Amino acid sequence: MKEFFKLLNKSYDLTDKISISIMDVIILVVVILIASLVLRVLRKLITRNLPYDDKKKFKVVFSYARWLIYVIIMLITFHSLGVNVTGIFAASAALLIGIGLALQTLFQDIISGVFILIDQSVHVGDIIELENKVGRVEEIKLRTTRAVTVDNKVLIIPNHLYLTNSLYNWTQNGTTTRESVSVGVAYGSDVQLVKKLLIQAASMHPDVINDPPPMVLFTDFGDSSLNFKVAFTLGDSFNARIPSSDIRFEIDRLFRENNVSIPFPQRDIHIIEKQK
Repeated sequence: MKEFFKLLNKSYDLTDKISISIMDVIILVVVILIASLVLRVLRKLITRNLPYDDKKKFKVVFSYARWLIYVIIMLITFHSLGVNVTGIFAASAALLIGIGLALQTLFQDIISGVFILIDQSVHVGDIIELENKVGRVEEIKLRTTRAVTVDNKVLIIPNHLYLTNSLYNWTQNGTTTRESVSVGVAYGSDVQLVKKLLIQAASMHPDVINDPPPMVLFTDFGDSSLNFKVAFTLGDSFNARIPSSDIRFEIDRLFRENNVSIPFPQRDIHIIEKQK
């Protein structure tokens, strides 16, 4: 038995500065097995509430991170056992710093993609607004998110923008959104009639949801007009510009039929003549 332990503890020189024994290798294998079990449990805890497709994406990223963790564990374990790995530490640190600087944006995108998968802040089908660009999310990848704008243009969004910019998710609280159309009428107009016509224009549109019903706000006394806003609910806010345009056409028609005028800006010019 003593000979067996002596054999296990016998050191073998790999280089002039690095020597390792069979016992060191056995301890390393045990540590990696334990770490593998811990990482597997951790991955299951993180992904237990994720959809199946997102679980597969996260598993790919986690596999790369797992190998990096194994390398770090190996170096730390050897160092704790007294193996001189200073040279390996130095080379690994320099290599990792170089790779990190070269691929900084790529790492940011991937890490952001992992955060998106975990916290479920964005889903496929959501309508998002980022940097004044609006699109419907079609696919969430580890590095980028692909969305389609209302003009059917593909919008490729690097995932790191989610961490550095404010993201507006139009549909996270549901598919319905509250939209509005603003209009001004001439001073002296019957404001109750204007309110009635605005509600009629919004209520008649087939895409407008009647619960909650359209509502009219008297927003301001403008320089040249009385300003109103009619608010209404749509089931598909992504195409809101089309119902909004239809409602504007209907407002113009109803105003003409009821002799309600939409003013244009007017200015009074006073000419002062100097007496000679």
